[in-house]
Amino acid sequence: MEFSRRETLALGLGAAVVTVLPFSVNAAADDVIATFTGGADMADTGIELIAPEIAENGNTVPVAVNAAGASAIMLIATGNPTPGVAQFNFGPLAASQSASTRIRLAGTQEVVAIAKLADGSFAKTSAIVKVTIGGCGG
Repeated sequence: MEFSRRETLALGLGAAVVTVLPFSVNAAADDVIATFTGGADMADTGIELIAPEIAENGNTVPVAVNAAGASAIMLIATGNPTPGVAQFNFGPLAASQSASTRIRLAGTQEVVAIAKLADGSFAKTSAIVKVTIGGCGG
């Protein structure tokens, strides 16, 4: 099999994009986290994330979060093209600081939940969800 110069350049460009893409996706997730937290440190306790270990379809993955005393909770799918999936805000009269929803995942990836607690501190937890059929065109 012989490749023309044009085909060789296209293959090389494709390989370069594939190697750089995961870094830019993770950088986007880090930017969303930094915007939400303002760069503050996060505790590993105080928030609970319930997500399936294996999701057969990435179009509808059920997740639930619970953080007692939280004023806001953000869900982030680190491998999605747009990592910020949902943000839930709770007022002072909220009966509980929990929420559940269904999210779309592009493929197997980490789902991160970050809670802003009433005292201004942050708590973080995450779970890896293995997706057999991607939901964002995968």
